[in-house]
Amino acid sequence: MFEFIRTHQKLMQILLAILIVPSFVLVGVAGYNNTGDQANVVAKVGDQSVTRQEWEAAQRSQLDSFRQRMGAQFDQKLFDTPEFKQNVLERLVADRAVAAEMVRSHLTVADSVLQKQILDTPGLRKDDGSFDMERYKALLGAQGLSPAGYEAQLRRDMALQQLAGAVQGTGIVPRAVAKQISDFGSQEREVQEQLFPAAQYLSQVKVTDEMVKAFYDKNSKLFETPEQAKIEYVVFSAAAVAEQVSVTDAEVAAYYEANKARFASAESRRASHILVTVGKDASAADKAAAKAKAEAILAEVKKNPADFAKIAKAKSQDPSSAEQGGDLNELEKGSLPKALEDKAFSMKQGEIAGPVETEFGYHVVTITSLKPSATKPLEEVKDTIAADLKKQKAGKQYSEMAEAFTNTVYEQSDSLKPVADKLKLKVETAERVARNPSPALGAAPYNNAKFLTALFSADSLKNKRNTEAVEVAPSTLVAGRIVEFKPAAKRPLAEVDAAIRQRVAAEESVKLARKEGEAKMAAAKAAGGAEGFGPAQIVSRTEGKGLSPQVLAEVMKADASKLPAYVGVEVPGAGYGVYRIGKVQQPATQDAARRKAEEEQITSIVAEQEMAAYVEALKQKSKVKILASAETAKTADAK
Repeated sequence: MFEFIRTHQKLMQILLAILIVPSFVLVGVAGYNNTGDQANVVAKVGDQSVTRQEWEAAQRSQLDSFRQRMGAQFDQKLFDTPEFKQNVLERLVADRAVAAEMVRSHLTVADSVLQKQILDTPGLRKDDGSFDMERYKALLGAQGLSPAGYEAQLRRDMALQQLAGAVQGTGIVPRAVAKQISDFGSQEREVQEQLFPAAQYLSQVKVTDEMVKAFYDKNSKLFETPEQAKIEYVVFSAAAVAEQVSVTDAEVAAYYEANKARFASAESRRASHILVTVGKDASAADKAAAKAKAEAILAEVKKNPADFAKIAKAKSQDPSSAEQGGDLNELEKGSLPKALEDKAFSMKQGEIAGPVETEFGYHVVTITSLKPSATKPLEEVKDTIAADLKKQKAGKQYSEMAEAFTNTVYEQSDSLKPVADKLKLKVETAERVARNPSPALGAAPYNNAKFLTALFSADSLKNKRNTEAVEVAPSTLVAGRIVEFKPAAKRPLAEVDAAIRQRVAAEESVKLARKEGEAKMAAAKAAGGAEGFGPAQIVSRTEGKGLSPQVLAEVMKADASKLPAYVGVEVPGAGYGVYRIGKVQQPATQDAARRKAEEEQITSIVAEQEMAAYVEALKQKSKVKILASAETAKTADAK
């Protein structure tokens, strides 16, 4: 009782911003109620408006999300399309329609449910199992959110999850339908193979010069050597700035003296109590009896201090803390009734006192743990301070040096040496650099689409000038220049003649194999026999029994309404195969776990469709009107 109210009071004042799933709704309550200037409205959802500023903010949010996921490969130009902007607007309108329905239906979440959600959030428990209040507060501050704003956001998210769950729960798939789909996936076919190897027909092929020339002309791309360049480049980054920054012992000492509070740990005390309850309106006699009972308990625990937890469990009338031996966890100012708090914060470790009267009754209290405040010595924290100061200095110098980097590579565009000398950077080289990023080069600074576009621009290729400074990652700029360039070129016919003859011969032999295979298949269809075919084997979509994926796909999709059925398939690297399908059946033993998983997956797909249909119905109910086209949208730059 008392402990629950005390804990509830703390939890309602704290938020766990970065551990909670972001809201489905792209705009907050303030944005929802904003009707906006009509000339600036891009969509209407009932009597509510979606403004151009909200649309652009939603675009920025999406762009920031993609930038975080794609890292150095992010290129905003890929998203600067009418389709992207229109999708964001449609999503914004859908969110607004759902939010309007939640308001109309008075959907909300009870305080107790909200509190439990916060309590159950992973990562906020200390080793002893108690709630980590300091981390909780730090997370709140890091996100710049108020407790009220967080509570409203979380409450709205949970209500939305309940709504979505209720709607998706209506997506029911008949068992017969689920079974039919699963049967299709688990179907087995009895197959016999007759292979016509291309190699058997190779001796019949005569490759002429005309055939070689025709292949060479038709497939010229196969014989091109890609363009490539030898380049120089310079990388300017926050790390490069940090390497040039130093911090003196005097600066470290001065910072330590000015910020000692940062390195001090506050006093920590933990208490336990035994509560004898008495109502606010209790008679004097009842209060006296309760106090006498508390005094008797006080005498008992003073006589046997080691049994405090045992006595609390047996006699305390606070159900929340009694089961824990009266433990109140670590104390914080404002978390206890004033009289009890004053007493608890004046006691020494191991001291037992009481009875203390509060609005809940009479308390017997003891301090089970007390750690006095302490300040870490300079020697222990000097490395941390030096690193922080160095980071601060580097941050201040970065903008100035980044501007110098950008200006120098532009103003002295015939060489990278001036910028390298000026900012103490190193000119790097790379060879066989292509126009497009290579997965093999990974995170190499120059292996960036935006940088390579600048590097292979007309001016850079023709005049061998420096590129502009290109941001390839946060706080990382790269400039480069082409030293040598080899354009794409077609290898001469004489150089590739032998390879072409081999390729043409292989293709022609496959054609001959196909011709004989198709003739065999026609004869087999007419007779219905299995002469010349190999032994029968059972295959399924998951068990190919040695058949290539291409062959298996053709066998499993072949029309088997009339058996035996036949299908001819070109076998990669082998020739041509004819396949006789004799039986179609279900496995003798079904995989129950797979069937259940498939049924759940099918149900999930239907549930998603139900939710999509529900959202569309809400949009119609809200009389949604799109007033702006994506072509008129201003580009929203990602931060």
